[in-house]
Amino acid sequence: MGRDVSPKIDPSRVREHETFELDGVDISGHWNRMFEQRVIFDYDVAQLDRVTDLDGGESMGWCYQCSQCIGVCPVDHVGDYGPRKIFRKLQVGMDFFTSDDLWLCTTCANCLRVCPKEVDMLQIMPAARKEAVLEGAVPAELQDVFEKTARYGNPLGKNPKRRIAWTKGLEVDVPLVSELGRKVDVLWWVSDYPSYHPRGMEASRSLARVLTKLGIDFAILGAEERHDGDSMLRAGEQGLFEMLADQNIEALNSYEFDVLLTTDPHAYNAFVHEYPERGGNYNVEHYARFLADRIGDLNLSEDVLSTVTFHDPCYLGRHNGEYDAPRDLIEALPGANFVEMWRNKQNGYCCGGGGGGMWLDGLAAEHQSMRLSEKRVLEAVETGADTLCVVCPYEVSRFEDAVKSTNNDGALVVRDISELLAEAMGLSTA
Repeated sequence: MGRDVSPKIDPSRVREHETFELDGVDISGHWNRMFEQRVIFDYDVAQLDRVTDLDGGESMGWCYQCSQCIGVCPVDHVGDYGPRKIFRKLQVGMDFFTSDDLWLCTTCANCLRVCPKEVDMLQIMPAARKEAVLEGAVPAELQDVFEKTARYGNPLGKNPKRRIAWTKGLEVDVPLVSELGRKVDVLWWVSDYPSYHPRGMEASRSLARVLTKLGIDFAILGAEERHDGDSMLRAGEQGLFEMLADQNIEALNSYEFDVLLTTDPHAYNAFVHEYPERGGNYNVEHYARFLADRIGDLNLSEDVLSTVTFHDPCYLGRHNGEYDAPRDLIEALPGANFVEMWRNKQNGYCCGGGGGGMWLDGLAAEHQSMRLSEKRVLEAVETGADTLCVVCPYEVSRFEDAVKSTNNDGALVVRDISELLAEAMGLSTA
């Protein structure tokens, strides 16, 4: 039986002149056929309106489905996702607030970079997630992190007194600002993973050695430091963010310092863009920029015989425009060969840890062919590099796990820039 090719549209909605001539051209009959408004206007847009009615969700309604975002969305590269696809689902009735789609965005900002209509997922996602949090519709693995952070001040659920454990046995002094009783030039905001995670602790020790060798007058907060709250805010827990920010501002404002030095780009983002609104105004520097400005004083004398590629953290690069400092440091390493991955700088790929994604691997696995970190590791291996350099504490653990899961253990090592610098300075990296 042949395929039914009969018209599917209601004939009463067709507008057609039996005879018609335009500029001397005969366009009678079907040549001038027009239709009533497109079917899109027949949709119930109630679900779309629920998003656009939110404070911060307005731009979701600006999408005209050009799909520029889809080609650069890191989640779509391993799944089926992106702002345009979310917009389309909302048009046909998806309840965004109960859908897994609400939690897959990493707020990497690559879609916003290319969107001609400025559909801003950096505002839309936190706004919609906030509503889901208020309704208790949060993935269990993320809810667990919220609760640990509220109770312990960090998403790993570690005892705050253990924040300084990484300094024990270190051959250089890492003073607590509370014990110095004076102003310091640099107050180092160490962050959670560099304080508690084994690989993050190793990177912190290297950075402490580098700062000491430079003669920097620095100190840390220790147990007074809490999670910066930036990722909690992107994940929709505004109340938790506000609590953490207020506690941190109270602690910071108790001391005098010239520079607030951050290890984590997410902390940097919070201190630069969010804390000033709550009375926290500081001279903030990410450690890559701080060290890059002192390359001439680093005394990089030892060869680092590695081929190095670099991963741009979304919250240092696209969010805050810092692309040069890490590259300047890598290119200053004696004996190192620097190679770029094909997706770099403004179009850099995402590790998957932003926007709460650091704690949503379980949910993401249900919708993705591989983790974003695994995709990125494969891109690093393609360059021929033996070392993947990072400047974000989320990335060391994520990429090291990905190296193993992609069977590249032994072919690629993940190292923080501070570890590479310590090696080039002839300092211990243990």
